[in-house]
Amino acid sequence: MKKLLLDTHVLLWAIGKTDELSPQVIELINNKENEVFVSAITFWEISLKYCIGKLELNFAIQDILKYCEQMDFSLIPLTPLEAIGFSILPYKENHKDPFDRMLVYQCIKGNYTLVSKDKKMNFYINEGLKCIW
Repeated sequence: MKKLLLDTHVLLWAIGKTDELSPQVIELINNKENEVFVSAITFWEISLKYCIGKLELNFAIQDILKYCEQMDFSLIPLTPLEAIGFSILPYKENHKDPFDRMLVYQCIKGNYTLVSKDKKMNFYINEGLKCIW
């Protein structure tokens, strides 16, 4: 059994563009032995980017939680210790995206495997990140 934490693009693709997901990711998400999680960080990123016009959705933003429930994804909060503690995560190769870095930190601290197509996430493997695509 794996504890999988979905990167933001993976959640959006799972909801509306499954053809963008790799066969391995589809298999992992559909395997009922795995636990699939979505972080509050992801919802914040989606909401922020949607509000400022950097993200278009092919579904109503208000339906995201419903889709997560239908797909049996568990939701995890951002704890105050994670929020303050992520400052110790080193910057890597010009990878300063705060949402990505927070997800990376949450994965490391919570022993999740990050599901992401973003190759920059692999910069954090030496810090303890497990990543799958």
